[in-house]
Formats: sequence, structure tokens, C-alpha cells
Amino acid sequence: MQIRCTQADHQNQQIIGFCIDTTCTNQRPYCHFCLPSHVQHFDKLTSQELISGWIKDRILMVQYVQKNVQECKFALDSLINFFLPYNNFNFQQLPGLGLSQIDQFIKVLCGMGDCEEQLFKQLQESIKQTKSIVNIIITKIKNQITLKQNDNQLLQRRNIVIQISEQPKLLNMLEQNVKLFTFDLMKQYSIKQDEWCQAIAFNKDYSKVVAGCDNDIKTELNISIKCTLNFMKNTNNFVSGSFDFQIIIWQTVENQFWRCLQKLIGHSDSIFCLLLKNTDDLIISGNRDKTIKFWIKQDYWSCQQTITDHTDYVFSLSLNEKQNKLISCSNDSQILVIEQSKLNKKWFVTQKIQVVQFGLRLCFINDDQFTFQPLLKEQMDVYERDSNNKEYRKTKEIAVKSDTGLDVGLFPKQYLKSKRLLVNKIGNFINLMRKKQNGDFIIQQTIEFDNIHIYGQLSDDGEYLITWDSGSKEIQIRKFREL
Repeated sequence: MQIRCTQADHQNQQIIGFCIDTTCTNQRPYCHFCLPSHVQHFDKLTSQELISGWIKDRILMVQYVQKNVQECKFALDSLINFFLPYNNFNFQQLPGLGLSQIDQFIKVLCGMGDCEEQLFKQLQESIKQTKSIVNIIITKIKNQITLKQNDNQLLQRRNIVIQISEQPKLLNMLEQNVKLFTFDLMKQYSIKQDEWCQAIAFNKDYSKVVAGCDNDIKTELNISIKCTLNFMKNTNNFVSGSFDFQIIIWQTVENQFWRCLQKLIGHSDSIFCLLLKNTDDLIISGNRDKTIKFWIKQDYWSCQQTITDHTDYVFSLSLNEKQNKLISCSNDSQILVIEQSKLNKKWFVTQKIQVVQFGLRLCFINDDQFTFQPLLKEQMDVYERDSNNKEYRKTKEIAVKSDTGLDVGLFPKQYLKSKRLLVNKIGNFINLMRKKQNGDFIIQQTIEFDNIHIYGQLSDDGEYLITWDSGSKEIQIRKFREL
């Protein structure tokens, strides 16, 4: 059922459910943007899949009421028909009746006292109560319609940008400790960038941004790359990976210029993903050559180890919070769990997870949980570690927003523990999600673009989201705001 919201500023969003709260004065069919208006009664929201059953139940109730009213009417009609001859009786007719008819007529009239005592007084009271209840119901419905119209006029003047994912069941959707947020576009800081830009990164204090644009690295929104960029955590140096198979360490000179500090040669194809350990002494790279390489820094950077268990392109990497466990996903429809030995610091594949559909991005949430985004699916898979065998298994599927059948890589999935914020790009949407206490995730905002070529990064403090997309051809910055 495809229905579009007609509320102002709701961007013609699709209706995802209906409010069945009896006291609600807002629009009953709701889209993602309408949800804040129903925040006081989320347990009274129902999805499109369930609304037909709910309507059928209410229609049965209406039919039951109608049946009872009709039965009552039939009973009263029969009583009226019984008394109708007496109601129209002309006293002048009495002499013309026989004794038996007069006797019957008087018996009936004698019984009227009992009828009035037993039936009519109670009936009159019931009629009075029924009229009062009916009037209250009708007045309440009319008032709701009036308030709804007034509220709609107010909502048309509000710019509501909070969005929460549609779920088949919304009963457990919101927790009191989950605060709503939005990322506001800072239009004044948008920069026109016509060249293709597939990588963007912040430095440690957010004073510099580097962007990989075609064959150049542009600094400070102020040199060969197309794929990945990562600033180091403790310096303003950064690392780039490229389609030319090279990883380059860049060093700032007098805080103005950049020079190549070292080139890391070892991959035989394009670099698709890069990770830097928080201590800046380990680089992990994933490649189109199907390998994962571990580069360590001693006097200079060198390849310490290569993992070759994937049989196709490596699309995404993620380190856990302790930085001793790595997950990867590939075009071979496998997720690898790779752990570092405490004894010799080597990395070993400890689990291979076969997935139905390969994906372009995945991300650790904590040591016991990670999320994986299958390609072309409007669901995000949640994996959790079994306390018995210590292996990860899929435990949940979370609905995400995307209306395209295509996607591209190079926009890493990110999770920020301090804000419990997950950034999950899929197709032409960026899904901004918040983790609940029970481990579930809810979408609080979706940013829609008119194309799938979107690249960007969330700042380490979660205050800024920077993107470039091939539609606007702009580098855009959005600022976090809690509501």
C-alpha cells in the first residue's frame, strides 16, 4: 500500500503506519517525519501490515453495536405495535364493545402500571444515558477533528527532521533513555567540488579536513588517491590508500604543507579499506587482491603479516574497542573474525561466517556485538557472541531505509560509543541510528540523496558528518543536535 504524506516539510514521505490512540489529535497515518507528534503514545502505533486486521476488528464491533441497536428497536417496535390499538382508542367506542372485549381492554390498562414501574422508567433512564453517551462520543470526535486541523497548521510551520525506522511492531520502539537527535545541514559551509571525491577525513582536533578528489588530495577544504583516507590519532599525519595499489604516509610540514613520508608497497590491486590502530603503530589494509595486510611501525613501516582467507575483494574492515579483534567482509559472502594472539601478537582467523548475501560494510559495536549490512537488502544484521562457544551468530535483523537496488562501497560504517550512534550508508540513504539498552537499533534520521555515490565520515566526537555526493557535487557538513 503506497500512500504519501501530505504534511508540509515532510518531503512526500511514504506513510509507514497508523496511530490508534483514542486521544490523539494529530494525523493518524504517519510517515517518519510525523513520528515526533506521536512520541507520547508510541505503544499505540501500528504498521501497515497490521492495520487491516485492526480495522476488521473495529468493523466487527460496529456491526455488533448495530445488531444490538436493531434488536432493541425490534423489541420496542413490537411493544409499540401491541399498544398501538389502545393508543388510538376512542372513548365513544366503548358502548359498542362486547363485555368480553371491555374486560380484556381493562385488563391491559390495569397492567400498564406494572409496565411503567418495571420497564418504562428504566427505559427512559437508559435512553437518557444513551443519548448523553452518544453526544459525548460525537462531540469528542468533532473536537479531535478540529484540534487535528489546528495542529496540522502548526506542524506545517515546523521543520521536523527526526526520523525513526519503520518496524513491523512498534510497541518496544522507544525507550525513555533514548534521546532524539538530528544532523542539521550547515549550508553556509558547503563547498562546490565538481571533481569526484571518494574519501574524506578529519584530523584529531577537526581543524583540518582532507578530501581525495580524482587524482589529488585537497587539504583544509584549502599528492594520488581515490579510495581511503585516515588521519592518525596522535598527530596530524594521515594515511591514504589508492587505486594505484599504494599506501602513503603523509606528514605535515610547518602545519601548512604535506610531504610523502613513506610509501607502503605490497598490494597488487586497489586499496578498498584502511584502519589505523589508536596507538598509530598499526595499519590494516583490505584490498581488491583478496588480501588483508598488517603494517607495523618500528623504525619504519613494514608489512608484518598477510591474511589470505578471503577468495574475493575485501570491502570493509572493523576493529573492536580493545583493538585486538578484527572483522572483515568480502565479495566471497564471508565474514572473517580475526584475533590477535597475546603471545606473539600475530593475527589468526578464528571464525568464518557464511552469509546469504555479501555486503560492503560492517562495524563492531562492542567486543560481543557487530553489525553487517547485506547488499541490496533493507535490513541490517546484528551478530552477537555466544557465551558458550565464543562464536558470533546472527541474532537480529533491523529494518533500514533504502529504495534503490544498487550500492557502492568506500563509505565505512561507523559506531560512536559515547553517543550510541551508528552511521550506516546503504544505497542512496545514510541511516543514522541509535543503540538501545537491549541491543536493538532504531533509525532516528535518514538523509536521502538522489544517487548512490555518497562518500563521507563522522567525526570522532560525533559532532559533525561530512559528505560528498555525485548529485550535488558538494562537500557538505552537518552538525549534530540533540532534541
